[in-house]
Amino acid sequence: MLYRISEAADWQQAQQTGFFASSDLAAEGFIHCSELHQVLETARLYYVGRTELQLLELDEEALAKAGVRVVREWVERRQQHFAHVLGAVPVAAVRSVWAFGTKAVDGKFTLPDGL
Repeated sequence: MLYRISEAADWQQAQQTGFFASSDLAAEGFIHCSELHQVLETARLYYVGRTELQLLELDEEALAKAGVRVVREWVERRQQHFAHVLGAVPVAAVRSVWAFGTKAVDGKFTLPDGL
C-alpha cells in the first residue's frame, strides 16, 4: 500500500470526478506518495499546523490494473526512495481514507487508529 496526505478539498473533488489528482500532478507530472513508515516524517516536514487533511491508502496493485504507473525515485534530501504515481488515481484504487491531523497537544502527527 501507498499513502498520500491529501487536502480535504482534493479528496472531495475526487469523489465527484472519480479520480484523485493533487496540485503536484499538474505541476510535476506525478503525485507524491509515501510508504507507511514515511508518512509521519512527510507530515512533519510539509503539513505542520494543518488539520483539515485526509490520509489516503492507495492499492498499488489496483493502480497497475488501471494502467497508472508507480515509480520509486531516490530523494537525496531524505535519503530514501519515494513512490511517485504517474497519473490521476482512480477512486476505486483508494482502499481507505482517514481523517488526518494533529491530535496531540504538542502538534505532532500520529497515525490513525487501526492503521
